[in-house]
Amino acid sequence: MSEQDKREQRLVLLEDHIGEHLRASEATGELRAAPSFGRPLDLGDGYDETPAELRMGMKVLKDAGVLPPEVLAMREAAELESQLAACTDPTQRRALQQQLADKRQAIALRLEKLAASRSW
Repeated sequence: MSEQDKREQRLVLLEDHIGEHLRASEATGELRAAPSFGRPLDLGDGYDETPAELRMGMKVLKDAGVLPPEVLAMREAAELESQLAACTDPTQRRALQQQLADKRQAIALRLEKLAASRSW
């Protein structure tokens, strides 16, 4: 038996196993009791909003625990906002305001560039 045949056999066994569990859940009414029964899954991870040509790359990055630069910049902006809210020194406050403005501008430019480069 070739490696390909073995692989296909394992997949068939896995599909049979999954099918058995689904049939059992359906027979007991467990599936119909689920709040999302009969509705499309909402994974809430932005997958549907991501252009098809970027999905695989974004999935690889997500699985590797790597955040897109835009998300990192947004987190940095949020941190600057927190620091600004807690700051009482006027000189330091002006410096934080300038850093925050620069960060927000960089984010806006990056998002604009991404939007312009999309073919959809």
